[in-house]
Amino acid sequence: MLGLTTLGVIHTVISLIALAAGFAALAGAREISTRPSAGRTFVGMTILSCLTGLGIFQHGGFGNPHVLAIVTLIVLAIALLAERRASFGRLSRYMATVGYSLALFFHFIPGTVETLTRLPAAAPYLANPEDPKALPIIGTFFVIFLIGAFLQVIRV
Repeated sequence: MLGLTTLGVIHTVISLIALAAGFAALAGAREISTRPSAGRTFVGMTILSCLTGLGIFQHGGFGNPHVLAIVTLIVLAIALLAERRASFGRLSRYMATVGYSLALFFHFIPGTVETLTRLPAAAPYLANPEDPKALPIIGTFFVIFLIGAFLQVIRV
């Protein structure tokens, strides 16, 4: 299916569940946290998405997607520490809120690249994962993340 391995299909399904849960958490509480089940699902599925992504080598060896998975795991660990243990004092709630939102944004980087190197099926929009045409799309998602994170920080 569109050049995906079995692990790629499983990884994609897990990632889509994580995205849906992240947006459900944002819609329900205007922030992602592990208090509601949607937030816990987002964090758990994002961790699984990172771990399954580490086993995918469709574009060669260890590369940028693998680095992003490791960075995402680090961001989630920091956000969890901030939320659960208030490890950053008064800044903890902000760190957790921005960290979870950053993890949500990170889903859009490989999601955009992998989707647009496969679709439309007859003539994919991106020639390869490094195609510069991806940058404005990912940049737009980054601006949306910045606006969303700013609004969440103001609300907190």
